[in-house]
Amino acid sequence: MTDTAEERARRERSLAEKRHALGEEHPETLTAMLDLADCLWDQGRLIAAGKLEEQVVAARRRILGEQHFDTLKAAGKLAVTMAAQGDLIGARELQERVVEGMRRVYGDNGRETLRAINNLAGTLSAQGDLDPARELLESVIAVTCREFGEPDLDNLAALGNLAAVLWQQGDRDEAYALQQHVVELRLRVSGDRDPAAGAAVEVLAMMERNSGF
Repeated sequence: MTDTAEERARRERSLAEKRHALGEEHPETLTAMLDLADCLWDQGRLIAAGKLEEQVVAARRRILGEQHFDTLKAAGKLAVTMAAQGDLIGARELQERVVEGMRRVYGDNGRETLRAINNLAGTLSAQGDLDPARELLESVIAVTCREFGEPDLDNLAALGNLAAVLWQQGDRDEAYALQQHVVELRLRVSGDRDPAAGAAVEVLAMMERNSGF
């Protein structure tokens, strides 16, 4: 059994134990469901992950209410899964509600709000709405740099997403320069063994292959 399969089996056992001991809608059971969904996501089993996330969102809405942070967090996860499965319209609608909720709970400059906006921008980009996606990402980056600093990991994620949008818009010189900056920051912050740093290097290499930088 591979490490990933072992981890999935462990999380399945944990969920079964919590269901038996605590019930289907206990907070610990719902958290265990999201943990298993994360593992399924890593294995590419998006349909199974999405079903678990849907159950958690429905339960938390019923128990905690639509605007509770735990409900919003689970809804944000579900929206990302929906987008990955190609349901961009549904994902966008859900992410817009999550952004509104996070703003009410944490304010415009809260970290969770900024993360939700970043995710929404990703869906807009996937739909081809590049100008609104760019505007959202630029606003996120401005606030994140001011509040948390440029090397902040959430800011690096937003910078990488902005580089991708610029590339799609045809601003290839600017996109390449920004992606270079992302790679430099990620290597400095996390080292060359970090998966996100490796992914950023691969994106930069793709840009070099496709444009002859």
